[in-house]
Amino acid sequence: MNALDAAVAVLRESNGPLNYREITNRMLFKGIWTTKGKTPWATVNAQLAVEIANMGRESRFVRTAPGMYALREDRSSDQGNTNVVSFVMAAEQILRQSGNFEPMHYRVITDRALEEGLIRTEGRTPSATMNAVIGTDIRRRETQGETPIFVQHGSGLIGLASWLPTGLAGRIEQNNRDVRKRLLVQVSKAAPSNFEALVGELLVAMGFEDVEVTRVSNDGGVDVRGTLVVAETIRIRMAVQAKRWKNNVLAPTVQQVRGSLGAHEQGLIIATSDFSRGARNEATRHDAAPVALMNGEQLAALLAKHEIGTHIQSYDLLTLDEDIQSG
Repeated sequence: MNALDAAVAVLRESNGPLNYREITNRMLFKGIWTTKGKTPWATVNAQLAVEIANMGRESRFVRTAPGMYALREDRSSDQGNTNVVSFVMAAEQILRQSGNFEPMHYRVITDRALEEGLIRTEGRTPSATMNAVIGTDIRRRETQGETPIFVQHGSGLIGLASWLPTGLAGRIEQNNRDVRKRLLVQVSKAAPSNFEALVGELLVAMGFEDVEVTRVSNDGGVDVRGTLVVAETIRIRMAVQAKRWKNNVLAPTVQQVRGSLGAHEQGLIIATSDFSRGARNEATRHDAAPVALMNGEQLAALLAKHEIGTHIQSYDLLTLDEDIQSG
């Protein structure tokens, strides 16, 4: 596939304009175009510009802004709008505009990008597209040895890599992330009975009372029961299902847990994997008993916080006072 045909394929998947460098990166990452040249971005930019100059309105491409290209067939609804950018660029812009250095959910990022006219899509699930595009961009940059723009913090939260702490604090945070990942791997390999016991131990550490691990062979969809006590006054009876799975938990599992709830009970599913969109929608269905969801990243973070399977080491760190006078 030549460079221009490859650019068409990339732009059709993007649902919006892209910078020529981003077009080139995606072409190379997908393997639909290769080159021995040392400046592939310049080559793609030049070929796009030449086609537009030579073919005019007959060109497959249109320049929407300096360095930005889109397919002409996608341009009709964007006349006069030079703000439209790729999903990746829109996400980065929204996060930088927030100014609070706090991760944002990909749905919030998408909603703000749509409100500001930064992205355009005819798809019914633009937030899912945003999440997928960000994930792909992270993996592509890591594969190519580049520093990712984004960091996925779990539970749909996205932040900028530039927000991560640097120096000693950054190395500590990187170590902690690695430990949590290894902890989740170990937990995922535990025997079913050991995993359920571990969940029971975590619930106790989180403030649950009357925690009881049910019989493994006859749990009826519920593995652990306990009472969450809030401020020593509010008591919420919880029925917990522990899923030591590799694949995402689907909606029928949520329905099963809901069907196993006793009177005045609420449900909680703790999984070493994650949850499908259908499962999340089912868990929050307004006309049914609520079922809370805890995925693998959240589980590992809570285990580490309560020093279950890990332990926290403290060190004395000396820093020099700036007000010491010399002489």
